Amino acid sequence: MATVTELLIYPIKSCAAISVPEAQFHVSGLVAEGVHDREWMLVTHEGQFLTQREYPRMALVSPRIDGDAVEVTAPGMPPLRLPLAHDAAARSMHVQIWDHSVDAADCGDAASAWFADAIQGPCRLVRFRPDVHRPTSTKWTGGAPAETRFADGYPILVIGQASLDDLNARLQAAGRAPLPMNRFRPNLVVDGLEAFEEDYVESFAADGLALRPVKPCARCPIPAIDQATGIPGPDPLDILQSYRANPRMEGAVCMGMNCIVTTGAGSSLYVGQQLETAIAF
Repeated sequence: MATVTELLIYPIKSCAAISVPEAQFHVSGLVAEGVHDREWMLVTHEGQFLTQREYPRMALVSPRIDGDAVEVTAPGMPPLRLPLAHDAAARSMHVQIWDHSVDAADCGDAASAWFADAIQGPCRLVRFRPDVHRPTSTKWTGGAPAETRFADGYPILVIGQASLDDLNARLQAAGRAPLPMNRFRPNLVVDGLEAFEEDYVESFAADGLALRPVKPCARCPIPAIDQATGIPGPDPLDILQSYRANPRMEGAVCMGMNCIVTTGAGSSLYVGQQLETAIAF
């Protein structure tokens, strides 16, 4: 048995999260108050996706749901409102996320200029179009279909609190400061598992909803970026490398499991809810 301790959506890819008390689990990711996870994204003028890898200041861009809009703030910037209603007249822009390319809706010059000032680099803001579907690779799902929006590869990332506690104990033993969970940018944080037990869970289930972990999450340098300051610091990957290199991922350092919804798409989970866990043998 596991307990949901946090639910997080990231309306704008690689920007700050919104912690919510309840969220719906759709096949393409979490939804809260009409806002989808990774619904917006910053790209170059050529359409290549941007993240904190290139612009660590993206960590300081903070969204919040405000009625019929997402209000976005950043240090030294006036707030920006992104309407939840889709603009049918928005210009289409072809964008690239890793090996995937999709048509997105360009959010216009004013929004793009705001974000360029906020991250101190040229960019365009785009939004996932409601008529577009981005299927995930079935290599890790055993052929089961799934989809996502602007997430890297899969719709939901789950991390157990005990896994972070284990890492922090090792960091402190090495004379280093512990890290908050936001360094690893999960959607669903659960308690009640052993450290890294999520690696071996066959399914998380509650009230007709079932999530299946399908692929270990290979970590990039983003966990080294302080999400409160946007400043890179010591990279925890050197500690993780000593015990979290995954041979199934060609030796990549992994923490957390990418999941898909297998049953009950559209159902909700809330913070404090208990999940039945089935271990894969």
